[in-house]
Amino acid sequence: MVTKEVEALLDRVQKPGRYVGGELNSIVKDKKNIEVRFAFCFPDTYEVGMSHLGMKILYSQLNTREYLWCERVFAPWLDMEAELRKAKLPLYALESGDSVGDFDIIGFTLQYEMCYTNVLNMLELAGVPLLSRDRMELKNLVVAGGPCVCNAEPIADYIDLFFLGEGEEVDLEVCDLYRECKQNGTSKEEFLMRAAQIQGVYVPAFYEITYQNDGTVKAITPTHGAPAKVKKRLMLDMDESFYPDKFVVPYVDIVHDRAVEEVFRGCIRGCRFCQAGFLYRPVREKSAEVVDRQSHALCESTGYDEVSLSSLSTSDYTQINPLLDKMLKWSANEKTSISLPSLRVDGFQTEVMDKIKTVRRSGLTFAPEAGTQRMRNVINKNVTEEELLKTVNTAFSGGWSTVKLYFMLGLPTETLEDVEGIADLAQKVVDAYYARPEKQKGKGVKVTVSASAFIPKPFTPFQWEPQDTLEQMEEKQLHMLHAVKSHKINPTWHDASTSLIEAVFARGDRRLGPALLEAHRRGCKMDGWEDGFSIERWLSVFHDCGIDPAFYANRRRSFDEVLPWDHMDYGVSKEFLIQECKRAYAAETTPNCRQSCSHCGAAQFGGGICFEKH
Repeated sequence: MVTKEVEALLDRVQKPGRYVGGELNSIVKDKKNIEVRFAFCFPDTYEVGMSHLGMKILYSQLNTREYLWCERVFAPWLDMEAELRKAKLPLYALESGDSVGDFDIIGFTLQYEMCYTNVLNMLELAGVPLLSRDRMELKNLVVAGGPCVCNAEPIADYIDLFFLGEGEEVDLEVCDLYRECKQNGTSKEEFLMRAAQIQGVYVPAFYEITYQNDGTVKAITPTHGAPAKVKKRLMLDMDESFYPDKFVVPYVDIVHDRAVEEVFRGCIRGCRFCQAGFLYRPVREKSAEVVDRQSHALCESTGYDEVSLSSLSTSDYTQINPLLDKMLKWSANEKTSISLPSLRVDGFQTEVMDKIKTVRRSGLTFAPEAGTQRMRNVINKNVTEEELLKTVNTAFSGGWSTVKLYFMLGLPTETLEDVEGIADLAQKVVDAYYARPEKQKGKGVKVTVSASAFIPKPFTPFQWEPQDTLEQMEEKQLHMLHAVKSHKINPTWHDASTSLIEAVFARGDRRLGPALLEAHRRGCKMDGWEDGFSIERWLSVFHDCGIDPAFYANRRRSFDEVLPWDHMDYGVSKEFLIQECKRAYAAETTPNCRQSCSHCGAAQFGGGICFEKH
């Protein structure tokens, strides 16, 4: 519901549907009955934010509390921001049209380090003081969750409290506490001291950081009774975990415009570069009955004719075939297609293929990640070339002719020979298509190779590894391009300069806080988009703030160095990560969690795959 003043701006911007609210299934409440207002802010465009499953879940769940009204806020695109500033209008929530500055709690989900400048920009647009220390009262409490919270230090100056892990329970606990403290006139500091005692809550103001002469962290010391280690929260029983029976249906096309059903959390695989695979341990599955029921309910309440079965690796879902059998009983009649977005090379079964192709067929995406077997062993991908070729042959036989292959450049121990292996593997996929005797005449194959830059992330076995320099990365990108010999292969890659800044913030400490503020002052925003990102501007900011980006991105760290995130506990022990890093250098693989337990530490949570009988 937009105000007349905002409505007057909409004919001057692209995609006004981003800014109007009022969509099907959006939740509007009577403000007279509301005690706590929560602005759920996604620091990217409407199309990206409306595709995010976590926002859909928490938006619906927070609104189950009668005293609380959760509304959605997205970062305006550059044109709308300019119009808001020109008209001196604040950033507003879509459901009520009220300024974000009117809200009790302002929550951000931090999915990507390159959104940090958008967080500051959104707070400024709302007229909310940027620094936590400048927000004195128990109002405009700024909170944040999401995967980037595992190293929240670069943005710690701006956030009052962080949620570690999964938010379904802890978000409500904090909101209940906030309501109590608001009613009682409790001070902000007293509220934060009580909140810090809730498992999964990190209050950065209650930790003092000291540094060595060489710039590394010396110590992380809790104050105000805060815990020495902040332990993540997670939902152990996925069948009982809250899941919405309806999604807000957008007016405009969004990135993932379909119903989404979560089948499990976590991942059994342990790929050594993959942060999500370690943050969300242990694996916890939903039953096929619950997935089927929730999927059907979502399609009925939204009108979507496609449902995506979501997880980090959907082909690892142990009930995939029984589930598809259940879903096909209604999806075929209702012309609803089922998509499996996270297929592993070694998990694409003919039986699954036959079921998902009954309604609609699109391109298939696989992620070998590396071009040679040695590199796949280094990263613990546990996939062979033979398995990939067998899989694509199965797909080609089923009528698919478009394949996308994801790789990474700059992985630890990588050589130019490994880079050439990417082109060689893509060529073998092309050759496999044309080698089939049943190939249709006149029909060709298209293989897209997408190569992203490796970024060392906290809570992975590669958290100590250096990122390739921009020069090294560009050399590898060109080497891959020149190694491609077929016009059937389309090589693409991500901008390495964006990956440099992402690595700086992924492994940074609190000394990046002032640089983040300076970057905001100089106009950095929408850094995840080409239209907004400028490497020259970022390097100028770092230079003027006395920060060497190589110290954070391109430096190898010793195993005994105190890391900026060492006071976070995601359930995976540092000893296990060190052991995995050493195994990587020996090109030794580690079995997946269903084959045997590697004693990573996640069993401490008392549930999930750690306690299944294999």
